[in-house]
Amino acid sequence: MPEGDTVYRTAKNLDAALRGDTLTRCDIRVPAFATVDLTGDTVESVVSRGKHLLIRVGEHSIHSHLKMEGSWHLYRHGTKWRRPAWQARAILETDDWVAVGFELGVLDVVARDDESSVVGYLGPDLLGPDWDADEALRRLTADPSRAVGLALLDQRVMAGLGNVYRNELCFLRGILPTRPVEDVDRPERLVDLAQRLIDANKDRVERTTTGSLRGETAWVYRREGKPCLRCGTRIEHGELGDTALELRDVYWCPRCQS
Repeated sequence: MPEGDTVYRTAKNLDAALRGDTLTRCDIRVPAFATVDLTGDTVESVVSRGKHLLIRVGEHSIHSHLKMEGSWHLYRHGTKWRRPAWQARAILETDDWVAVGFELGVLDVVARDDESSVVGYLGPDLLGPDWDADEALRRLTADPSRAVGLALLDQRVMAGLGNVYRNELCFLRGILPTRPVEDVDRPERLVDLAQRLIDANKDRVERTTTGSLRGETAWVYRREGKPCLRCGTRIEHGELGDTALELRDVYWCPRCQS
């Protein structure tokens, strides 16, 4: 699933192409909003909110979440799409650009003043202009017995972190994902590192947590059985989730993390 930095870049690119222009075509291909037509309205802005994306058009917002398979593409008129047309869930055109949302996991249209109905539950946005570290810390520590690896993925705590960052943050802070939040030494450092790490990657196509853009770009994520880049111990793998249906992969070094 794309993480907050990917959605941030998507919003930034869409905003640069569409902001201030008038829609010449609006085709929303989901049943609940198939009759919505914002043709003739002006694109005010495109912003990310955690892993959510809001295209603000006139008095409405087109809200999407990429989930596992979704993506937004930009094309010049007449150029070939990189994905098949049957996967398109939204097509927005201006005089200069065609923006296509493919296989969007969530797509709806809400009134601009009702955006809170779709993103209001989110915690502080790690890449937002209103980032609030104190509020993020309060939410992180609100349930002391919860596993830190679960809290980090909870978008109500901090909006934007996904499984890559969950695993890498736990390694960098030397803690197992299963450790209770109450046993995390100086949790404010974890919040600070989360923001600094995702911010450092927000304008990169290739994400890195090791500082290298060549070779190993992650410390533990998807490195099961490989030697730890710090101590050489084999990286281990398991699953962690609030329920059996929400299990996600976790990776850790049994020597560097405790």
